[in-house]
Amino acid sequence: MTTDQILAFAMIAAMMAAFIVDRFRYDLVACCALVMSVAIGVVPAKEAFSGFSNDIVIIVGSALVVSAGVARSGIVDVAIKRFFPDLRGVGTQLALLLVVVAVLSAFIKNIGALAIMMPVAMQFARKTGVPVSRYLMPMAFAALLGGLMTQIGTSPNIVVSQIREEMTGQSFTMFDFTPVGGLLAVIGCLFLIFFHRILPDRVRQTSAPQEAMDIASYACEATVPADSPLPGKPLSDLVKPGDGEVVATTVLRGHKRMAPFPDLTLKTGDTVLITGNPAALDRVVSQGKLKLPGAQLAEDGKSTSGIMSIEAVVSRDSRLAGLSARDLALSYNHAVNLIALSRHGQRIGERLGELPLETGDVIVLQGRAPALAAMVQDFGLLPLAEREVLLGTHRRAAIPLAILAAAMAATAFGLAPVSVSFFTAALAMVLFGAVPAGDVYKSVDGPILVMLAALIPVSDSLRTTGASDIVAGWLGTVATGMSPYGALALILITAMAVTPFLNNAATVLVMGPIAASFATTLDFRPEAFLMAVAIGAGCDFLTPIGHQCNTLVMGPGGYRFSDYPRLGLPLSFLVILVSVPALMMVWPVS
Repeated sequence: MTTDQILAFAMIAAMMAAFIVDRFRYDLVACCALVMSVAIGVVPAKEAFSGFSNDIVIIVGSALVVSAGVARSGIVDVAIKRFFPDLRGVGTQLALLLVVVAVLSAFIKNIGALAIMMPVAMQFARKTGVPVSRYLMPMAFAALLGGLMTQIGTSPNIVVSQIREEMTGQSFTMFDFTPVGGLLAVIGCLFLIFFHRILPDRVRQTSAPQEAMDIASYACEATVPADSPLPGKPLSDLVKPGDGEVVATTVLRGHKRMAPFPDLTLKTGDTVLITGNPAALDRVVSQGKLKLPGAQLAEDGKSTSGIMSIEAVVSRDSRLAGLSARDLALSYNHAVNLIALSRHGQRIGERLGELPLETGDVIVLQGRAPALAAMVQDFGLLPLAEREVLLGTHRRAAIPLAILAAAMAATAFGLAPVSVSFFTAALAMVLFGAVPAGDVYKSVDGPILVMLAALIPVSDSLRTTGASDIVAGWLGTVATGMSPYGALALILITAMAVTPFLNNAATVLVMGPIAASFATTLDFRPEAFLMAVAIGAGCDFLTPIGHQCNTLVMGPGGYRFSDYPRLGLPLSFLVILVSVPALMMVWPVS
Protein backbone atom coordinates (compact mmCIF):
# COMPACT_ATOMS: atom_id res chain seq x y z
CA MET A 1 0.00 0.00 0.00
CA THR A 2 1.07 3.56 -0.67
CA THR A 3 1.32 6.18 2.05
CA ASP A 4 -1.87 7.90 0.82
CA GLN A 5 -3.77 4.62 0.94
CA ILE A 6 -2.61 3.92 4.48
CA LEU A 7 -3.62 7.44 5.53
CA ALA A 8 -7.02 7.08 3.85
CA PHE A 9 -7.67 3.82 5.72
CA ALA A 10 -6.46 5.34 8.98
CA MET A 11 -8.74 8.35 8.60
CA ILE A 12 -11.81 6.21 7.86
CA ALA A 13 -10.97 3.93 10.81
CA ALA A 14 -10.50 6.88 13.17
CA MET A 15 -13.76 8.43 11.99
CA MET A 16 -15.67 5.17 12.54
CA ALA A 17 -14.14 4.83 16.01
CA ALA A 18 -15.30 8.36 16.85
CA PHE A 19 -18.82 7.52 15.66
CA ILE A 20 -18.86 4.37 17.80
CA VAL A 21 -17.60 6.14 20.93
CA ASP A 22 -20.32 8.75 20.34
CA ARG A 23 -18.82 11.42 22.59
CA PHE A 24 -19.15 14.11 19.94
CA ARG A 25 -21.99 14.92 17.60
CA TYR A 26 -21.73 13.14 14.26
CA ASP A 27 -21.56 16.32 12.17
CA LEU A 28 -18.59 17.55 14.21
CA VAL A 29 -16.87 14.20 13.74
CA ALA A 30 -17.42 14.39 9.98
CA CYS A 31 -16.13 17.98 9.79
CA CYS A 32 -13.03 17.09 11.81
CA ALA A 33 -12.43 14.12 9.49
CA LEU A 34 -12.70 16.44 6.49
CA VAL A 35 -10.22 18.96 7.89
CA MET A 36 -7.77 16.23 8.87
CA SER A 37 -8.09 14.59 5.46
CA VAL A 38 -7.17 17.87 3.80
CA ALA A 39 -4.32 18.37 6.26
CA ILE A 40 -2.74 14.97 5.56
CA GLY A 41 -3.27 15.33 1.82
CA VAL A 42 -5.74 12.55 1.02
CA VAL A 43 -8.41 15.12 0.06
CA PRO A 44 -7.24 17.93 -2.25
CA ALA A 45 -7.97 21.38 -0.77
CA LYS A 46 -9.90 22.40 -3.88
CA GLU A 47 -12.24 19.40 -3.39
CA ALA A 48 -12.77 19.92 0.35
CA PHE A 49 -16.22 21.49 0.03
CA SER A 50 -17.41 19.70 -3.09
CA GLY A 51 -19.86 17.75 -0.95
CA PHE A 52 -21.90 20.87 -0.21
CA SER A 53 -22.80 21.13 -3.90
CA ASN A 54 -23.60 17.44 -4.20
CA ASP A 55 -27.12 16.48 -5.26
CA ILE A 56 -27.42 14.14 -2.27
CA VAL A 57 -27.40 17.04 0.17
CA ILE A 58 -30.05 18.90 -1.84
CA ILE A 59 -32.29 15.84 -2.09
CA VAL A 60 -32.13 14.92 1.59
CA GLY A 61 -32.73 18.50 2.76
CA SER A 62 -35.60 19.02 0.32
CA ALA A 63 -37.21 15.70 1.26
CA LEU A 64 -37.27 16.74 4.93
CA VAL A 65 -39.12 19.97 4.06
CA VAL A 66 -41.61 18.04 1.90
CA SER A 67 -42.13 15.55 4.74
CA ALA A 68 -42.80 18.40 7.14
CA GLY A 69 -45.47 19.77 4.82
CA VAL A 70 -47.25 16.43 4.61
CA ALA A 71 -46.97 15.92 8.38
CA ARG A 72 -48.43 19.38 9.15
CA SER A 73 -51.40 18.78 6.86
CA GLY A 74 -52.78 16.05 9.14
CA ILE A 75 -54.09 14.22 6.08
CA VAL A 76 -52.83 10.80 7.21
CA ASP A 77 -54.55 11.03 10.58
CA VAL A 78 -57.78 12.18 8.93
CA ALA A 79 -57.66 9.35 6.39
CA ILE A 80 -57.17 6.69 9.05
CA LYS A 81 -60.05 8.01 11.14
CA ARG A 82 -62.31 8.17 8.10
CA PHE A 83 -61.53 4.76 6.60
CA PHE A 84 -60.52 2.79 9.70
CA PRO A 85 -62.52 4.37 12.54
CA ASP A 86 -63.07 1.23 14.61
CA LEU A 87 -59.69 -0.49 14.74
CA ARG A 88 -59.35 -1.92 18.24
CA GLY A 89 -57.08 -4.97 18.15
CA VAL A 90 -53.34 -4.40 18.59
CA GLY A 91 -52.56 -6.72 15.67
CA THR A 92 -54.82 -4.93 13.20
CA GLN A 93 -53.68 -1.52 14.38
CA LEU A 94 -50.03 -2.52 14.03
CA ALA A 95 -50.64 -3.99 10.57
CA LEU A 96 -52.24 -0.74 9.42
CA LEU A 97 -49.42 1.37 10.88
CA LEU A 98 -46.70 -0.78 9.30
CA VAL A 99 -48.30 -0.76 5.86
CA VAL A 100 -48.91 2.99 5.90
CA VAL A 101 -45.39 3.76 7.18
CA ALA A 102 -43.78 1.44 4.61
CA VAL A 103 -45.77 2.91 1.70
CA LEU A 104 -45.15 6.49 2.79
CA SER A 105 -41.43 5.76 3.24
CA ALA A 106 -41.20 4.77 -0.41
CA PHE A 107 -42.09 8.31 -1.44
CA ILE A 108 -40.94 10.60 1.35
CA LYS A 109 -37.98 10.51 3.72
CA ASN A 110 -38.48 7.46 5.97
CA ILE A 111 -37.93 9.45 9.16
CA GLY A 112 -40.60 11.89 7.92
CA ALA A 113 -43.03 9.02 7.31
CA LEU A 114 -42.34 7.67 10.78
CA ALA A 115 -42.81 11.11 12.35
CA ILE A 116 -46.17 11.49 10.59
CA MET A 117 -47.50 8.22 12.01
CA MET A 118 -46.05 8.24 15.54
CA PRO A 119 -48.89 10.39 16.94
CA VAL A 120 -51.39 7.93 15.47
CA ALA A 121 -49.56 5.04 17.17
CA MET A 122 -49.69 6.88 20.48
CA GLN A 123 -53.44 7.39 20.06
CA PHE A 124 -53.88 3.68 19.37
CA ALA A 125 -51.81 2.84 22.46
CA ARG A 126 -54.00 5.07 24.65
CA LYS A 127 -57.17 3.52 23.23
CA THR A 128 -56.10 -0.09 23.72
CA GLY A 129 -54.22 0.47 26.98
CA VAL A 130 -51.01 -1.22 25.79
CA PRO A 131 -47.51 0.29 25.94
CA VAL A 132 -46.60 2.32 22.88
CA SER A 133 -43.40 0.24 22.68
CA ARG A 134 -45.53 -2.45 21.00
CA TYR A 135 -45.87 -0.16 18.00
CA LEU A 136 -42.87 2.14 17.70
CA MET A 137 -39.88 -0.14 17.01
CA PRO A 138 -41.78 -2.24 14.44
CA MET A 139 -42.83 1.04 12.80
CA ALA A 140 -39.21 2.24 12.69
CA PHE A 141 -38.14 -1.01 11.04
CA ALA A 142 -41.06 -0.80 8.59
CA ALA A 143 -39.95 2.73 7.67
CA LEU A 144 -36.47 1.38 6.86
CA LEU A 145 -37.93 -1.45 4.77
CA GLY A 146 -40.31 0.89 2.93
CA GLY A 147 -37.44 3.18 2.01
CA LEU A 148 -35.87 0.36 0.00
CA MET A 149 -38.67 0.43 -2.57
CA THR A 150 -37.83 3.56 -4.59
CA GLN A 151 -34.86 5.69 -5.58
CA ILE A 152 -35.89 8.52 -3.25
CA GLY A 153 -37.09 6.35 -0.38
CA THR A 154 -33.78 6.49 1.47
CA SER A 155 -30.39 8.15 1.10
CA PRO A 156 -28.46 4.92 0.23
CA ASN A 157 -30.59 4.41 -2.87
CA ILE A 158 -29.81 7.92 -4.04
CA VAL A 159 -26.09 7.45 -3.43
CA VAL A 160 -25.80 4.10 -5.25
CA SER A 161 -27.69 5.60 -8.18
CA GLN A 162 -25.06 8.28 -8.43
CA ILE A 163 -22.23 5.74 -8.12
CA ARG A 164 -23.70 3.65 -10.93
CA GLU A 165 -24.05 6.75 -13.11
CA GLU A 166 -20.38 7.60 -12.52
CA MET A 167 -19.39 4.03 -13.42
CA THR A 168 -21.65 3.27 -16.39
CA GLY A 169 -23.09 6.62 -17.41
CA GLN A 170 -26.59 5.43 -16.47
CA SER A 171 -28.24 5.94 -13.08
CA PHE A 172 -30.76 3.64 -11.49
CA THR A 173 -34.28 4.85 -12.23
CA MET A 174 -37.05 5.66 -9.79
CA PHE A 175 -38.53 2.17 -9.61
CA ASP A 176 -35.49 -0.01 -10.32
CA PHE A 177 -35.43 -0.63 -6.57
CA THR A 178 -39.07 -1.73 -6.38
CA PRO A 179 -38.93 -5.46 -7.29
CA VAL A 180 -36.46 -6.44 -4.57
CA GLY A 181 -37.30 -3.61 -2.15
CA GLY A 182 -41.03 -4.30 -2.40
CA LEU A 183 -40.51 -7.99 -1.72
CA LEU A 184 -38.37 -7.23 1.34
CA ALA A 185 -40.93 -4.71 2.61
CA VAL A 186 -43.80 -7.20 2.33
CA ILE A 187 -41.94 -10.09 3.95
CA GLY A 188 -40.39 -7.84 6.60
CA CYS A 189 -43.73 -6.29 7.56
CA LEU A 190 -45.32 -9.75 7.82
CA PHE A 191 -42.50 -10.81 10.14
CA LEU A 192 -43.02 -7.71 12.30
CA ILE A 193 -46.78 -8.25 12.47
CA PHE A 194 -46.50 -11.86 13.61
CA PHE A 195 -43.33 -11.68 15.71
CA HIS A 196 -43.44 -8.23 17.31
CA ARG A 197 -44.10 -9.94 20.65
CA ILE A 198 -40.39 -10.84 20.74
CA LEU A 199 -40.06 -7.33 22.14
CA PRO A 200 -40.70 -6.90 25.87
CA ASP A 201 -43.20 -4.24 26.90
CA ARG A 202 -41.40 -1.05 27.88
CA VAL A 203 -42.60 2.10 29.61
CA ARG A 204 -40.93 5.42 29.07
CA GLN A 205 -38.83 6.27 32.13
CA THR A 206 -38.14 9.93 31.47
CA SER A 207 -39.71 12.73 29.51
CA ALA A 208 -38.18 15.38 27.36
CA PRO A 209 -38.03 18.89 28.86
CA GLN A 210 -40.70 20.05 26.45
CA GLU A 211 -43.03 17.26 27.55
CA ALA A 212 -42.54 18.18 31.18
CA MET A 213 -44.10 21.51 30.29
CA ASP A 214 -46.95 20.06 28.23
CA ILE A 215 -50.30 21.37 29.31
CA ALA A 216 -52.74 18.52 29.97
CA SER A 217 -55.91 20.47 29.28
CA TYR A 218 -56.79 23.71 27.52
CA ALA A 219 -60.18 25.39 27.27
CA CYS A 220 -61.10 26.52 23.78
CA GLU A 221 -64.09 28.37 22.33
CA ALA A 222 -65.15 27.25 18.84
CA THR A 223 -68.02 28.44 16.66
CA VAL A 224 -69.81 26.30 14.06
CA PRO A 225 -69.73 28.26 10.75
CA ALA A 226 -72.02 27.75 7.78
CA ASP A 227 -69.40 25.82 5.76
CA SER A 228 -68.80 23.33 8.58
CA PRO A 229 -70.04 19.74 8.08
CA LEU A 230 -71.53 19.80 11.61
CA PRO A 231 -74.83 21.78 11.41
CA GLY A 232 -77.68 19.32 11.81
CA LYS A 233 -75.47 16.72 13.47
CA PRO A 234 -75.25 15.79 17.16
CA LEU A 235 -72.68 17.32 19.48
CA SER A 236 -71.02 13.89 19.80
CA ASP A 237 -69.88 14.20 16.16
CA LEU A 238 -68.05 17.43 16.98
CA VAL A 239 -65.90 15.91 19.74
CA LYS A 240 -65.45 12.51 18.04
CA PRO A 241 -62.10 13.38 16.35
CA GLY A 242 -60.70 14.03 19.83
CA ASP A 243 -60.77 10.28 20.59
CA GLY A 244 -62.17 10.81 24.07
CA GLU A 245 -59.58 13.47 24.95
CA VAL A 246 -61.92 16.42 24.27
CA VAL A 247 -64.99 17.24 26.36
CA ALA A 248 -67.69 19.80 25.54
CA THR A 249 -68.54 21.82 28.66
CA THR A 250 -71.11 24.30 27.36
CA VAL A 251 -73.03 25.15 24.18
CA LEU A 252 -73.91 28.81 23.63
CA ARG A 253 -76.74 29.59 21.18
CA GLY A 254 -77.26 33.32 21.03
CA HIS A 255 -77.89 34.34 24.64
CA LYS A 256 -78.91 30.82 25.67
CA ARG A 257 -76.56 28.53 27.57
CA MET A 258 -77.32 24.87 26.82
CA ALA A 259 -76.25 21.68 28.54
CA PRO A 260 -73.75 19.72 26.40
CA PHE A 261 -75.79 16.55 25.91
CA PRO A 262 -74.24 14.24 23.27
CA ASP A 263 -77.45 14.15 21.21
CA LEU A 264 -77.85 17.95 21.11
CA THR A 265 -78.31 18.95 17.46
CA LEU A 266 -75.84 21.61 16.39
CA LYS A 267 -76.84 24.69 14.42
CA THR A 268 -74.88 27.25 12.42
CA GLY A 269 -73.57 29.93 14.76
CA ASP A 270 -73.47 27.72 17.86
CA THR A 271 -70.43 28.33 20.07
CA VAL A 272 -69.11 25.30 21.90
CA LEU A 273 -66.73 25.50 24.86
CA ILE A 274 -64.44 22.48 24.66
CA THR A 275 -61.62 21.23 26.86
CA GLY A 276 -58.75 18.91 25.96
CA ASN A 277 -55.06 18.67 25.12
CA PRO A 278 -53.78 20.87 22.26
CA ALA A 279 -53.34 18.04 19.73
CA ALA A 280 -56.83 16.67 20.32
CA LEU A 281 -58.36 20.16 20.21
CA ASP A 282 -56.57 20.78 16.93
CA ARG A 283 -58.11 17.65 15.42
CA VAL A 284 -61.60 18.67 16.54
CA VAL A 285 -61.23 22.23 15.23
CA SER A 286 -59.60 21.34 11.91
CA GLN A 287 -61.83 18.38 11.01
CA GLY A 288 -64.99 20.23 12.03
CA LYS A 289 -63.85 23.41 10.21
CA LEU A 290 -64.68 25.35 13.37
CA LYS A 291 -63.93 29.04 13.84
CA LEU A 292 -61.79 30.07 16.80
CA PRO A 293 -62.39 33.36 18.67
CA GLY A 294 -60.85 36.62 17.55
CA ALA A 295 -60.65 38.67 14.39
CA GLN A 296 -59.57 37.33 11.01
CA LEU A 297 -55.84 38.01 10.83
CA ALA A 298 -55.48 37.66 7.07
CA GLU A 299 -57.57 39.56 4.57
CA ASP A 300 -59.55 37.55 2.04
CA GLY A 301 -57.28 36.29 -0.69
CA LYS A 302 -54.13 37.03 1.33
CA SER A 303 -51.68 34.38 2.53
CA THR A 304 -52.22 32.87 5.96
CA SER A 305 -48.84 31.10 5.99
CA GLY A 306 -47.27 33.60 8.39
CA ILE A 307 -49.90 33.08 11.08
CA MET A 308 -48.74 30.87 13.95
CA SER A 309 -49.66 29.95 17.51
CA ILE A 310 -47.54 30.06 20.67
CA GLU A 311 -47.97 29.15 24.33
CA ALA A 312 -47.17 31.66 27.07
CA VAL A 313 -47.65 32.06 30.82
CA VAL A 314 -49.18 35.15 32.43
CA SER A 315 -46.40 36.16 34.82
CA ARG A 316 -46.77 37.89 38.19
CA ASP A 317 -45.76 41.23 36.69
CA SER A 318 -47.76 40.89 33.48
CA ARG A 319 -50.05 43.72 32.47
CA LEU A 320 -52.63 41.14 31.36
CA ALA A 321 -53.41 39.99 34.92
CA GLY A 322 -56.93 41.06 35.86
CA LEU A 323 -57.87 42.05 32.30
CA SER A 324 -59.74 40.16 29.61
CA ALA A 325 -59.00 39.91 25.91
CA ARG A 326 -62.10 42.01 25.24
CA ASP A 327 -60.92 44.72 27.68
CA LEU A 328 -57.67 45.02 25.76
CA ALA A 329 -59.22 44.53 22.30
CA LEU A 330 -56.32 42.21 21.58
CA SER A 331 -57.44 41.32 18.07
CA TYR A 332 -57.84 44.89 16.87
CA ASN A 333 -55.18 46.76 18.84
CA HIS A 334 -52.45 44.12 18.75
CA ALA A 335 -53.40 41.79 15.83
CA VAL A 336 -53.30 38.83 18.23
CA ASN A 337 -56.09 36.39 19.12
CA LEU A 338 -56.50 34.54 22.42
CA ILE A 339 -57.65 31.08 21.28
CA ALA A 340 -57.14 28.79 24.31
CA LEU A 341 -56.49 28.99 28.03
CA SER A 342 -55.44 26.62 30.79
CA ARG A 343 -55.99 27.46 34.45
CA HIS A 344 -54.68 24.92 36.94
CA GLY A 345 -57.39 23.14 38.90
CA GLN A 346 -60.31 24.88 37.17
CA ARG A 347 -62.68 24.01 34.34
CA ILE A 348 -63.41 27.04 32.19
CA GLY A 349 -67.11 27.61 31.48
CA GLU A 350 -67.05 31.22 30.23
CA ARG A 351 -66.25 32.83 26.89
CA LEU A 352 -62.50 33.28 26.67
CA GLY A 353 -62.75 36.89 25.57
CA GLU A 354 -64.76 37.83 28.66
CA LEU A 355 -62.68 35.91 31.20
CA PRO A 356 -60.24 38.04 33.29
CA LEU A 357 -56.78 36.51 33.09
CA GLU A 358 -54.94 35.50 36.25
CA THR A 359 -51.30 35.07 37.19
CA GLY A 360 -50.20 31.54 36.22
CA ASP A 361 -52.70 31.15 33.38
CA VAL A 362 -51.22 29.42 30.33
CA ILE A 363 -52.61 30.89 27.13
CA VAL A 364 -52.36 30.11 23.43
CA LEU A 365 -51.99 33.22 21.28
CA GLN A 366 -52.47 33.33 17.52
CA GLY A 367 -50.91 35.89 15.20
CA ARG A 368 -47.98 36.72 12.98
CA ALA A 369 -44.49 36.37 14.41
CA PRO A 370 -43.75 40.11 14.83
CA ALA A 371 -47.09 40.75 16.58
CA LEU A 372 -46.62 37.77 18.89
CA ALA A 373 -43.08 38.82 19.77
CA ALA A 374 -44.27 42.34 20.61
CA MET A 375 -47.15 40.94 22.67
CA VAL A 376 -44.85 38.72 24.74
CA GLN A 377 -42.43 41.58 25.38
CA ASP A 378 -44.91 44.39 25.98
CA PHE A 379 -47.18 42.47 28.35
CA GLY A 380 -44.54 40.60 30.34
CA LEU A 381 -45.51 37.10 29.21
CA LEU A 382 -43.25 34.07 29.60
CA PRO A 383 -43.14 31.92 26.44
CA LEU A 384 -43.09 28.18 27.09
CA ALA A 385 -40.45 25.75 25.80
CA GLU A 386 -40.26 25.90 22.04
CA ARG A 387 -42.60 23.37 20.47
CA GLU A 388 -45.02 23.54 17.59
CA VAL A 389 -48.63 24.40 18.41
CA LEU A 390 -50.85 23.62 15.43
CA LEU A 391 -54.10 24.76 17.06
CA GLY A 392 -55.28 27.82 15.20
CA THR A 393 -52.86 27.49 12.28
CA HIS A 394 -54.19 27.39 8.74
CA ARG A 395 -53.58 24.17 6.79
CA ARG A 396 -54.81 22.89 3.43
CA ALA A 397 -54.31 19.14 3.17
CA ALA A 398 -54.74 18.92 -0.61
CA ILE A 399 -51.80 21.21 -1.38
CA PRO A 400 -49.00 19.12 0.19
CA LEU A 401 -50.37 15.98 -1.45
CA ALA A 402 -50.57 17.68 -4.85
CA ILE A 403 -47.01 18.99 -4.52
CA LEU A 404 -45.68 15.58 -3.50
CA ALA A 405 -47.55 13.88 -6.37
CA ALA A 406 -46.17 16.39 -8.88
CA ALA A 407 -42.61 15.84 -7.66
CA MET A 408 -43.05 12.07 -7.81
CA ALA A 409 -44.47 12.25 -11.33
CA ALA A 410 -41.68 14.51 -12.58
CA THR A 411 -39.10 12.09 -11.20
CA ALA A 412 -40.83 8.90 -12.33
CA PHE A 413 -41.30 10.08 -15.93
CA GLY A 414 -37.84 11.58 -16.22
CA LEU A 415 -39.09 15.15 -16.59
CA ALA A 416 -36.54 16.43 -14.07
CA PRO A 417 -33.75 15.00 -11.90
CA VAL A 418 -34.63 13.97 -8.36
CA SER A 419 -32.70 16.89 -6.90
CA VAL A 420 -34.52 19.47 -9.04
CA SER A 421 -37.94 17.86 -8.50
CA PHE A 422 -37.70 17.77 -4.73
CA PHE A 423 -36.03 21.15 -4.38
CA THR A 424 -38.93 22.60 -6.38
CA ALA A 425 -41.40 20.65 -4.22
CA ALA A 426 -39.81 22.01 -1.03
CA LEU A 427 -39.99 25.55 -2.44
CA ALA A 428 -43.65 25.01 -3.38
CA MET A 429 -44.43 23.84 0.17
CA VAL A 430 -43.23 27.22 1.42
CA LEU A 431 -44.79 29.35 -1.33
CA PHE A 432 -48.21 27.73 -0.88
CA GLY A 433 -48.05 27.91 2.92
CA ALA A 434 -47.84 24.17 3.64
CA VAL A 435 -44.69 24.88 5.65
CA PRO A 436 -44.38 28.34 7.24
CA ALA A 437 -41.31 30.21 6.05
CA GLY A 438 -40.12 30.55 9.62
CA ASP A 439 -40.21 26.77 10.11
CA VAL A 440 -38.27 25.77 6.99
CA TYR A 441 -34.90 25.59 8.69
CA LYS A 442 -36.43 23.76 11.65
CA SER A 443 -37.60 21.08 9.20
CA VAL A 444 -34.18 20.71 7.59
CA ASP A 445 -31.91 18.49 9.67
CA GLY A 446 -28.79 20.67 9.54
CA PRO A 447 -26.40 18.26 11.30
CA ILE A 448 -27.28 15.43 8.90
CA LEU A 449 -26.76 17.65 5.85
CA VAL A 450 -23.41 18.93 7.14
CA MET A 451 -22.31 15.39 7.92
CA LEU A 452 -23.22 14.22 4.43
CA ALA A 453 -21.45 17.14 2.77
CA ALA A 454 -18.30 16.61 4.86
CA LEU A 455 -18.22 12.84 4.39
CA ILE A 456 -18.55 12.85 0.60
CA PRO A 457 -14.95 13.97 -0.13
CA VAL A 458 -13.58 11.95 2.84
CA SER A 459 -15.16 8.71 1.67
CA ASP A 460 -14.19 9.44 -1.93
CA SER A 461 -10.54 9.42 -0.80
CA LEU A 462 -10.76 5.62 -0.72
CA ARG A 463 -11.43 5.69 -4.44
CA THR A 464 -9.04 8.47 -5.44
CA THR A 465 -6.12 6.90 -3.57
CA GLY A 466 -6.88 3.40 -4.85
CA ALA A 467 -7.64 2.12 -1.34
CA SER A 468 -11.04 0.78 -2.40
CA ASP A 469 -9.37 -1.40 -5.03
CA ILE A 470 -7.18 -2.93 -2.32
CA VAL A 471 -10.20 -3.74 -0.11
CA ALA A 472 -11.96 -5.17 -3.15
CA GLY A 473 -8.90 -7.33 -3.76
CA TRP A 474 -9.00 -8.56 -0.15
CA LEU A 475 -12.70 -9.36 -0.43
CA GLY A 476 -12.00 -11.00 -3.79
CA THR A 477 -9.40 -13.22 -2.13
CA VAL A 478 -11.88 -14.17 0.59
CA ALA A 479 -14.51 -14.84 -2.07
CA THR A 480 -12.21 -17.04 -4.18
CA GLY A 481 -14.13 -20.17 -4.94
CA MET A 482 -17.40 -18.67 -3.72
CA SER A 483 -20.48 -18.84 -5.89
CA PRO A 484 -21.98 -15.54 -7.08
CA TYR A 485 -24.56 -16.00 -4.32
CA GLY A 486 -21.82 -16.20 -1.70
CA ALA A 487 -19.96 -13.19 -3.09
CA LEU A 488 -23.14 -11.11 -3.12
CA ALA A 489 -24.01 -12.19 0.42
CA LEU A 490 -20.51 -11.20 1.56
CA ILE A 491 -21.02 -7.61 0.32
CA LEU A 492 -24.51 -7.41 1.82
CA ILE A 493 -23.38 -8.68 5.23
CA THR A 494 -20.35 -6.36 5.21
CA ALA A 495 -22.60 -3.35 4.54
CA MET A 496 -24.98 -4.47 7.29
CA ALA A 497 -22.07 -4.83 9.70
CA VAL A 498 -20.76 -1.33 8.95
CA THR A 499 -24.02 0.65 8.93
CA PRO A 500 -24.71 0.49 12.72
CA PHE A 501 -21.52 2.50 13.24
CA LEU A 502 -21.91 4.95 10.35
CA ASN A 503 -24.86 6.88 9.00
CA ASN A 504 -26.49 4.79 6.27
CA ALA A 505 -25.59 7.28 3.53
CA ALA A 506 -22.02 7.36 4.83
CA THR A 507 -21.93 3.56 4.69
CA VAL A 508 -22.81 3.64 1.00
CA LEU A 509 -20.26 6.37 0.36
CA VAL A 510 -17.59 4.11 1.88
CA MET A 511 -18.85 0.71 0.66
CA GLY A 512 -20.18 1.65 -2.78
CA PRO A 513 -16.81 2.11 -4.51
CA ILE A 514 -15.50 -0.99 -2.72
CA ALA A 515 -18.43 -3.09 -3.93
CA ALA A 516 -18.01 -1.82 -7.50
CA SER A 517 -14.29 -2.65 -7.48
CA PHE A 518 -15.08 -6.02 -5.88
CA ALA A 519 -17.51 -6.87 -8.69
CA THR A 520 -14.97 -5.81 -11.33
CA THR A 521 -12.28 -7.97 -9.68
CA LEU A 522 -14.55 -11.03 -9.92
CA ASP A 523 -15.61 -10.06 -13.48
CA PHE A 524 -19.24 -9.54 -12.41
CA ARG A 525 -21.69 -6.82 -13.40
CA PRO A 526 -21.83 -4.20 -10.58
CA GLU A 527 -25.60 -3.54 -10.33
CA ALA A 528 -26.49 -6.38 -7.96
CA PHE A 529 -23.55 -5.53 -5.70
CA LEU A 530 -24.47 -1.85 -5.56
CA MET A 531 -28.05 -2.84 -4.76
CA ALA A 532 -26.74 -5.14 -2.01
CA VAL A 533 -24.82 -2.22 -0.49
CA ALA A 534 -27.95 -0.05 -0.54
CA ILE A 535 -30.03 -2.79 1.10
CA GLY A 536 -27.38 -3.50 3.73
CA ALA A 537 -26.96 0.19 4.52
CA GLY A 538 -30.73 0.74 4.65
CA CYS A 539 -31.42 -2.19 6.98
CA ASP A 540 -29.91 -1.19 10.30
CA PHE A 541 -32.06 -3.12 12.75
CA LEU A 542 -29.38 -3.79 15.37
CA THR A 543 -28.73 -0.51 17.18
CA PRO A 544 -30.52 2.71 18.10
CA ILE A 545 -27.69 4.85 16.74
CA GLY A 546 -27.23 3.66 13.17
CA HIS A 547 -30.34 5.32 11.76
CA GLN A 548 -32.45 8.29 12.81
CA CYS A 549 -35.66 6.22 12.74
CA ASN A 550 -34.27 3.91 15.42
CA THR A 551 -33.08 6.85 17.49
CA LEU A 552 -36.41 8.65 17.13
CA VAL A 553 -38.41 5.85 18.79
CA MET A 554 -35.95 4.95 21.55
CA GLY A 555 -37.08 7.62 24.03
CA PRO A 556 -40.86 7.52 23.43
CA GLY A 557 -40.80 3.71 23.44
CA GLY A 558 -38.62 3.42 26.54
CA TYR A 559 -36.41 0.93 24.71
CA ARG A 560 -33.04 -0.35 25.86
CA PHE A 561 -30.04 -0.86 23.59
CA SER A 562 -30.46 -4.63 23.84
CA ASP A 563 -34.07 -4.50 22.58
CA TYR A 564 -32.96 -3.63 19.05
CA PRO A 565 -31.01 -6.81 18.24
CA ARG A 566 -33.70 -8.88 19.96
CA LEU A 567 -36.14 -8.00 17.20
CA GLY A 568 -33.64 -6.78 14.60
CA LEU A 569 -31.27 -9.75 14.39
CA PRO A 570 -33.82 -12.29 13.13
CA LEU A 571 -35.17 -9.64 10.77
CA SER A 572 -31.63 -9.05 9.43
CA PHE A 573 -31.18 -12.78 8.76
CA LEU A 574 -34.52 -12.79 6.95
CA VAL A 575 -33.42 -9.85 4.77
CA ILE A 576 -30.21 -11.66 3.82
CA LEU A 577 -32.02 -14.91 2.98
CA VAL A 578 -34.58 -13.15 0.78
CA SER A 579 -32.55 -10.39 -0.88
CA VAL A 580 -29.59 -12.42 -2.22
CA PRO A 581 -31.59 -14.75 -4.50
CA ALA A 582 -33.98 -11.91 -5.37
CA LEU A 583 -31.08 -9.67 -6.47
CA MET A 584 -29.61 -12.50 -8.54
CA MET A 585 -32.92 -12.90 -10.36
CA VAL A 586 -33.59 -9.20 -10.98
CA TRP A 587 -29.96 -8.11 -11.56
CA PRO A 588 -27.96 -11.01 -13.04
CA VAL A 589 -24.24 -10.68 -12.30
CA SER A 590 -23.09 -12.05 -15.65
